[in-house]
Order: sequence, then C-alpha cells, then structure tokens
Amino acid sequence: MVLSTLTEGAARGLDTLGSTVSSRFFEPTLRLGVTGLARAGKTVFITSLVANLLNRGRMLQLEAARTGRIDSAYLQPQPDDTVPRFAYEDHLAALTGPQPHWPASTRVVSELRLSLTLRPSGLLSGFQGPRRLHLDIVDYPGEWLLDLALLDKSYSQWSAEVLARLPAREAAQDFLQVLTTVAANDPHDEPQAQMLAAEFTAYLNAARQAGFYDCSPGRFLLPGDLEGSPVLTFGPLPPADAAPRRSLWREMERRYEAYKSKVVQPFFRDHFTRIDRQVVLVDALSAIHSGPQAVEDLRLAMGDVLSAFRPGRNGFLTSLLRGKRVEKILFAATKADHLHHQQHGEMIAIIEALTSDARDRAQFAGAETAALALASLRATTEEMRPHNGVELACVRGRLLETGKQAAFYPGALPQDPAQLLSPARQGATRWLEGDYRAMQFAPAALSLKPGDGPPHIRLDRAAEFLIGDAL
Repeated sequence: MVLSTLTEGAARGLDTLGSTVSSRFFEPTLRLGVTGLARAGKTVFITSLVANLLNRGRMLQLEAARTGRIDSAYLQPQPDDTVPRFAYEDHLAALTGPQPHWPASTRVVSELRLSLTLRPSGLLSGFQGPRRLHLDIVDYPGEWLLDLALLDKSYSQWSAEVLARLPAREAAQDFLQVLTTVAANDPHDEPQAQMLAAEFTAYLNAARQAGFYDCSPGRFLLPGDLEGSPVLTFGPLPPADAAPRRSLWREMERRYEAYKSKVVQPFFRDHFTRIDRQVVLVDALSAIHSGPQAVEDLRLAMGDVLSAFRPGRNGFLTSLLRGKRVEKILFAATKADHLHHQQHGEMIAIIEALTSDARDRAQFAGAETAALALASLRATTEEMRPHNGVELACVRGRLLETGKQAAFYPGALPQDPAQLLSPARQGATRWLEGDYRAMQFAPAALSLKPGDGPPHIRLDRAAEFLIGDAL
C-alpha cells in the first residue's frame, strides 16, 4: 500500500512537472473546471461560453474581446484521449436549431479544448508575434464533487450523519421503514443488501427532486457502467457494536471503503487535482422556491464543495512541488433570465451570502473568489404588467411543459439576504413572508447575426473573472 501510494505520488509529480514546464515555456494551457449541482445548467454554460468565445460580438465585458486582442479562436482535439469529448456541436444545435430544446444534462466527465490566438500588447508588442493559449474545459457532475468529502469519513461517521437528517424528510420514510427490518449484526445476505441499496438510491433521487443537495454518494444517482456492481450496493446502517465478520455491517463497510478507493480517489487523482480555475453553478432560485430547508442545505453544500478544492496561488515552484491549486473560484447563480433585471441585485446579494463562508475560506488560502448571477442562454424577455394598481416586473418566455408563451412574476426577493438565510439556519419549514415561485422556460428561437454568439446575461463578466488575466 505504501509503495503504491509513493509510486502514484511520483507519477503525479512527473505529470505535474511536464505540464508545468510546458505551460510556462511553450504554449500555455489553462484548465477550467465547470461543475454544479442538479439542474444548475453546466452543459448550457459550456456550450454558450464556447460559442461566445468563437463569435465574440456579445462579450463586451471580456476586455480581450472588446479591445480586439483575441485574434482567433478555434476548437482542437483535446489532449486527454481517454476522456469523452464534450459534445459541443450537438448541444449547440439543440439550443439554436429550428426547434430549440435544452440538451441532456451532465452524466460523465467530458472535456473540450478551445485554442485562442492572442495579439501582443504592451510597449514591446511591435517586437513580438502572436501567442496561443489553450483553454481546456472540463465538465463533471457536481454530485461527484460532493463525494470528495467522503474521503475523510469512516463508514460509521457517514452512516451517523446520513441517518441523523433523514427523520425530518418525507422522502426518506420508505428507507427508514426498510431499516427497521434489518439488523447490522445479522449475517450478510445479498438480496437484503441489494434491497437496502435500492431503497437508499430511491431516497437519494427523491431528495434531489425535492430540492436537497446532500445527495451523496453521487454515483448512486449517476451510476454509468457501475450500475448493479457491489461498489454501489450499500447504504447507511445504525451503529453496531463489535459487528462480527461476514455480518451485514462489515460488508456494507467494506463496500463503502471500496467506493472511496475505486471510484472517488481515481476521479480526484485523474481529473480534479489538475484544475486551475473553477466555476460552481448554483440553481439558487429553485432552492428558494423549495423552501428554507433547501436553502440551508444549499449553503452547507457550498461549504462541502469548497472543502474539496485545494485553493491557492499557482506559482512556478509551488506547482512543481505540490501540484496545481485552484487559483480562482466563481460561484454563479444561474437562470438570471427568470428574474426581471430590477431583481438581479437582490439575487447577487443572495448568492454572495449563501457562499460567504466558502469564499472566505478560499480567500484565506490565497485563492481569488467571486459571486454573480448570470444566464448562460437568455430564454426570456422583460415586461411590466399592471396588477391591482401596481406595476409588476415580469419575464415572458415559452413554457417548457406546454410550449405556450406566458408572462411570469416570481415574487419580490428581499433586499436583505438575511430574511432568507436566517429562517433557513433556524430550521423553518416555510417562508413566513413572501411567495417565491420558479417557472421552467424552454429556450427561445434565435436568429443570430454574423459574429454574435447566443444571448446571455453576464457570461462575459464570468469569462473576464475566470480567464481574463490569462488573455
């Protein structure tokens, strides 16, 4: 075990050395990680970002685009031959075709390389030729990111934490009922283990649908080719004292440890530790619509997300000696187009408050963080509508379920985020003031001018924060 660990560490060190030297002295590469929890819009974010970097007419807040420093942008084969390519062309066709629809959500790790040719700037620009920057965009499910917290927890710790929060959740009642029929010290029985894992998986799916975010292990929700394997056939059990060999507890514990070593650690080693910049997408509007418990759960999940990163500055020597660290982290509240622009300030204040603890820890470690509200693809228009003598700031779009056009008023967000976060932290089950609603819109039909990418809200500001200094 020690020799294996040392060998893997040495291999990672050599890989880091090669990539660091290459980036410093040849054509630099910047790896941008994109993640988010369920329905946050990762696929749409990447598709729109790439489309708007290829056609930069709407990227006025990206200084290199506004000043013409980006001479050209083009897609290239990615360097990781064993990682699926992000299906950019298919997703763009889904969003901009004659019958636009949302593309399929992220289910596996994928990657895309966008190369940018940059004109020189500064006093010596006349003596320099153009340079090239490779932007490697890595897309991965946020549910897998939350799994990294399991690496520091034993099976008994994880079971205790999961079981402590289940009694208050309606979605967990079937699973809790199943637990009453099993005993941790009983001999292991495979049909019983499969039944327990199936009920636990059903709970995780129901909890995610209800707006909760602490739904790990993430591969239970997105199993891929591991579906039905023993490494995904376990669940939490009440504590057992001196569980004997071949008992249900010991087998569940063994499979939990196998999940960490064979699923979570390879993801961390092969993908996560190589990221330079990171954007975490958050569907805060849906959490607010789901109620105080979902908002508090989202706040805690953001802390877990940040604990998985290795924030800090990527100096040359630190990259060689310790491996890459995440230099910049952007927390972005998506679906800003579901709100009239009059409420965008309130939405930004809420996402800043939700992620304040996580951002403070990252900044203390030397990373630069930011929070903003954006819409990767604008699907609505704005209008004012009279109602009971008051003008309501509404958005109009094509409803996802019916395809009909409708105007929607989501409710007025509070100017003080504490009016949402305080009840959430105190365990409130519903909002005492305010009625916050969420509507699902389909993408609008587009007619793009030459040189323009898809319409968005603040995507250019997000790009300036994430990669502007590298351009």
